[in-house]
Amino acid sequence: MHGMTRRFFFFLLAFAATGCFARSHTTTVNGHPLYYETRGAGRPLLLLHGGGNTVDGSFSHQLSRFALSHAIVAPEQVGHGHTPATTGPLSYAAMASDTAALLDELHLKNVDVVGWSDGGIVALILGIRRPDLVRRLIVSGANFSPEGLPDLAEMREKEARTTGAAQLSLDAKLNHLWLTSPTPAELSPELLHGLHRSVLVLAGDHDEILMDHTIALYRALPDARLCILPKTGHNTFGERPEWVNPIILSFLDEP
Repeated sequence: MHGMTRRFFFFLLAFAATGCFARSHTTTVNGHPLYYETRGAGRPLLLLHGGGNTVDGSFSHQLSRFALSHAIVAPEQVGHGHTPATTGPLSYAAMASDTAALLDELHLKNVDVVGWSDGGIVALILGIRRPDLVRRLIVSGANFSPEGLPDLAEMREKEARTTGAAQLSLDAKLNHLWLTSPTPAELSPELLHGLHRSVLVLAGDHDEILMDHTIALYRALPDARLCILPKTGHNTFGERPEWVNPIILSFLDEP
């Protein structure tokens, strides 16, 4: 092998070993397609994206870094990114069920879970309903009811404008989801109190989720830590990766 070609070959091997390359997959869960990505090696780490977002859009500053020490599994929920929409409204419970079905198919248990915004809600539901699948959870910008959102009146007006449409867009479906969910059957302080896993609750100090609501979520959990990031909005992972990444990795590395 020519010297330059040989060096380039070994460079590619070293680059691939860092987990920087993502592998794309599509499987079938609960009767519909689900896209997911994998990368890296090590303890399994499930990444759950935000509402109206994608894997890369939610975690562009985390994927390569976390893949250095973890085997990442990152699905895109129904109607998001590469996963096609289905008929009917969106549901956090359905997203959690799809995620659990994916982990079951991959024969993964005891995984660590990072969820942002809607992904944080899905992570908490997954931990409550399938504790066998979850070791530790990190959630940022999550709420346990619509009352955690400050702009419900605006959302209700938007809901009224789209009611009766033959085919709702993702934006309309998300607005309905945020207005009506999580339901008490999906999340509540009582259900959170039964989540016996270590949870790191993150939020920005001017997050879209009301601060009192975030604190109530934290207090409802039996084993939780709270981290409020100063001068930070809802997008903690995008705005403050230099803070968030080491905090998360340190939490996951604890015995």
